[in-house]
Amino acid sequence: MKIATWNVNSIRSRLAHVVEWLENQPVDVLCVQETKVVDADFPKADLEAIGYTAYISGQKSYNGVALLSREPLESVSMGFTSVLGSPLAETIADLDEQKRVITGVLGNVRIVNLYVPNGSAVGSEKYEYKLRWLATLRDYLKSLLLEDQGLVVCGDFNIAPDDRDIYKPEGKENHIMASPAERQALQTTVLDLGLVDAFRQLHPEAGQFTWWDYRTAAFRRDAGWRIDHHYISPQLGDRLVDCVIDKVPRGWEKPSDHTPVILELG
Repeated sequence: MKIATWNVNSIRSRLAHVVEWLENQPVDVLCVQETKVVDADFPKADLEAIGYTAYISGQKSYNGVALLSREPLESVSMGFTSVLGSPLAETIADLDEQKRVITGVLGNVRIVNLYVPNGSAVGSEKYEYKLRWLATLRDYLKSLLLEDQGLVVCGDFNIAPDDRDIYKPEGKENHIMASPAERQALQTTVLDLGLVDAFRQLHPEAGQFTWWDYRTAAFRRDAGWRIDHHYISPQLGDRLVDCVIDKVPRGWEKPSDHTPVILELG
């Protein structure tokens, strides 16, 4: 089973890229973030034409997530409330207003696709929102881990887990996506639950990136960050075959600023 994650930065702007990539890399499921389109305008037909069904949770101009699958998915749901239930509905309602969470089951594996808030700047209101969002994600993942199946959690986390994941880490401790509070939140939310960073499990070396800023010729200089991740539950550990970053689409004309990351399970 191959599961990929890709922040496409607008599915309509990058549709030709997604179609070309899927035709050359026919993964079982592509988890897409930043679709930036309401559900009614999502280009389902173009993806169905190449054999993919789209499960979507979108909004106009911002955010939006989708699961593109070659086989039908089961138990598809959107948002935190669908899993955490009504007791928390009021306290997390504002978190679900932004379309950032979708999940579905393929075979005996539950796949969670996330677009974690960026946070804007350390100490800002959006930064505090990001930390609260991550705390709610922990409760959400704890609930899913009670299910009797493997769990893959992937997407754009907007956090570089450690200094190996930044091209030039010096002075980044007060930078968004690298602050101590964000890294601790990632540790508490995901890793402390027993989930494993699949890419790091296989590739411990520094200098492996998934996002390059559009400015300052960052991709040409390979001045990137690794902020797009796959985390797997312990029962999938023996099935981990590979996890690779495909840099090719980042070099295409008018690309997304992110590139796909492919997880392979045996």
